[in-house]
Amino acid sequence: MRKIIVSSAIAAVAAISFAAPSQAGYYGYGHKPHCFIKKVKSYDDYGNVIIRKFKVCK
Repeated sequence: MRKIIVSSAIAAVAAISFAAPSQAGYYGYGHKPHCFIKKVKSYDDYGNVIIRKFKVCK
């Protein structure tokens, strides 16, 4: 009887530990990841300023 209880407790902990990471990337209904625009300033070979915009989402 004791072995059955211990083995069922171990199985329950294993099932919960696999379920938690699968929900980590889920945003749910109506939720979107946070995005922002990152500007990178650089120069070309002639000294002209080039500003590039990148969309970064978390």
